[in-house]
Amino acid sequence: MTNTTFDVAICGAGPVGMALAALLARRGMPARRIGLIDAKSLGAAMTDPRSIALSYGSRLLLEEIGAWPIAATAIHEIHISRRGHFGRSVIERSEHAVPALGYVTRYGELVTALSLACERAGVGVIRPARVTGQLEHADGVGIKLDDGRDLDTLLMVQAEGGLFGAQDDKAVTRDYGQTAVIARVSASAPIAHRAYERFTDEGPLALLPQEGDDHRQYALVWCVRPETAAALLALDDAAFLARLGEAFGTRLGRFTATGARAAYPLGLNAGAAGTARTVAIGNAAQTLHPVAGQGFNLGLRDAAVLARLLAYEATPAALGKFALERSADRQLVVGLTDAMARAFAGAGPVQALLALSLGVLDTVAPARTLLAELMMFGRR
Repeated sequence: MTNTTFDVAICGAGPVGMALAALLARRGMPARRIGLIDAKSLGAAMTDPRSIALSYGSRLLLEEIGAWPIAATAIHEIHISRRGHFGRSVIERSEHAVPALGYVTRYGELVTALSLACERAGVGVIRPARVTGQLEHADGVGIKLDDGRDLDTLLMVQAEGGLFGAQDDKAVTRDYGQTAVIARVSASAPIAHRAYERFTDEGPLALLPQEGDDHRQYALVWCVRPETAAALLALDDAAFLARLGEAFGTRLGRFTATGARAAYPLGLNAGAAGTARTVAIGNAAQTLHPVAGQGFNLGLRDAAVLARLLAYEATPAALGKFALERSADRQLVVGLTDAMARAFAGAGPVQALLALSLGVLDTVAPARTLLAELMMFGRR
């Protein structure tokens, strides 16, 4: 790429950054005026086996970009419960007139589809290149890359967030004292297209249906205390699966196999400060607890609103409008995930009341509908 002057420079070519670039081009911004910068190679991202949860609303945005269909498993039901207590709630697609509440795909599949969408739109990517400095002035932002190149842009978007614990603190930060253990596991009595969110004393345990003709595979996100996570990672496969069965129960029969395990720390880090000509979106703006699987979906809505505004005018005024338009959705999702992560962790009588509230939710259709629509579309 020889052009070094842009209307919008996007730092981070992950799913949210690429979605923004493709949406900008689709809404009429010339592709040559969009700078997409990434420190990673495309090959590494395309082969990333991690699982990612997409809401139905995110599917609609991906369709608009031209990044759908992709290999994904549909979620028709979400079963929510509290371990050791009565009370549960089930959210079903049939109540909401949608083909699926959401989908589970591999990170690499999503990156591949979005990369092709950017390529079709003519958006090039500067990679591998890391931003080492930026200087904002009255007419734009100067960006320095680690390969010695200097770029100029009217506006700069930070879309590279990283993991909690490796980020600078934002306006609102909280360490949950939890670590997410992730793996792909198989069950002996799977229920097709049903996802589970099961709250335990140490944190939520999510099982998301993940591909395969026999529907036996699930993407596991198990949130526990750091010392428990270290112990789980040290177990052999049989012992790990036994511990998982103790925590989850027998709704899916026995857990029969597991893939490689990994772990990452969990915290809330939200409220990134923007400037007249810079803005953060996605994980760079708000790093959330994975409960309810809202992080990527919130970031994709960031990208959709920002693209609509910047395609009309790439100015500081547009960034001001973006902050106002996104405030309510961001605050609601951040507040909800934070409350769920904290309220349902721990032991004691209050957990029985919280479990009972899940049963009440199951009998109050308007409340269940409101929760489902928030998970699918955010606050509208």
